[in-house]
Amino acid sequence: MHAQHTALHNELHARPPIYFEGPACLHHYAFTLEGDDVTTLLNRLAELTEVAVTPDQVQQIVSCQGCLVKWERHTEFFTLTIKHDNNSNPRIWPTPPTFLARLLADVADKIISASVLRVETANRWAGSVEAYGLDQPTGSQVGGGDATVWSDFNLDDQQRNRLLMVNDNLDSYRLGRMARRLFDIETYRIMAMLALPEAKALSSELQHYETELSALSHQHAEQHTSPAEPLLNALTLLSAKLERCGVQTRQRFSATDAYANIVLARINELREERIGNYPRLGMFILRRFEPAVRYCDAMNRRVETLATSATRLNDLLRTRTQVEIERQNYKILQSLDARASSQLKIQKAVEGLSIIVISYYIFSLMKLGLESLRALGVDIEPNVAASVIAPLSALIIAILTWRIWKVKKH
Repeated sequence: MHAQHTALHNELHARPPIYFEGPACLHHYAFTLEGDDVTTLLNRLAELTEVAVTPDQVQQIVSCQGCLVKWERHTEFFTLTIKHDNNSNPRIWPTPPTFLARLLADVADKIISASVLRVETANRWAGSVEAYGLDQPTGSQVGGGDATVWSDFNLDDQQRNRLLMVNDNLDSYRLGRMARRLFDIETYRIMAMLALPEAKALSSELQHYETELSALSHQHAEQHTSPAEPLLNALTLLSAKLERCGVQTRQRFSATDAYANIVLARINELREERIGNYPRLGMFILRRFEPAVRYCDAMNRRVETLATSATRLNDLLRTRTQVEIERQNYKILQSLDARASSQLKIQKAVEGLSIIVISYYIFSLMKLGLESLRALGVDIEPNVAASVIAPLSALIIAILTWRIWKVKKH
């Protein structure tokens, strides 16, 4: 078997929900904790529950003082779910068990999502959603009509979102999965919304970059004769700023897209049906959640579009600069060609003068030789001297010309 066969197969059983019978009350918290902070929180939780935690665990369900406690590690956050019976606390919306109060207080500033789910049976609930203090509630029949879920999506005095589930025909397994879906919707919805403040802050910054890019584009289109270097430097700086924006926001926007898909999937899994004139939970969430997600996606695409436009303009400027360089090189080559042609003409003139000088020198030497012979008493006829000197001189000049040509060719 492959070394990771067992681990990959067991992913099918990873992160099981808490299976329970109603009535009950569940508290769910999500913390923006990572690394050593999660380890510290788990060590405190292990001290409370007296159950050890191994480093490679990603989730665990333990019992403590009559409650079920489940924790889970996630990529960006950590979740904690506590389940206890309604009978153990007379309040409609009870607080978490006392043994967890200090644990939650120590990491209160890291709680990104807090929800409380009260599960009642159809034969013992109050009969009216208003009796549970929900103001202008939304509600849906879920699980094919086997349960009803209510919420007003308003935070209580403990900053928790309250959910009421009236169970008609869900067994413990379906009830646990339904509670898990509701908590997933709340947790991933809040995590997806983390990108919204960044998107709003990014909007004004991108407006400035768009104005700057528009000015550079206009300058490039209108000033073809001006030097390209200042424009290229400004555009390079703008491209660096846009790339910085992309690097800073890409991970957050990608996470938002992934979390939003999970929220949509969990809402579809509820299989909602309308209750009277009450708005459905999923419709209420999506009506306000989807525009925020689309806005974040629009900001992400806006950054990519600006970066692409800046890259195209940068390419045009570099092409323009390259054309200018090629034009300058062409002029330089033309100048070099003209200079080489002039040098060739001068060289030919020098070669001709050299042959004339050498010929004159040869004739002078021959004349001097004839005069020397005449002084020694050797009288040579002019016709004889001419018939000897002329071919000899022509041969010498031909040899010199051939040598010059051979050297030049080499």
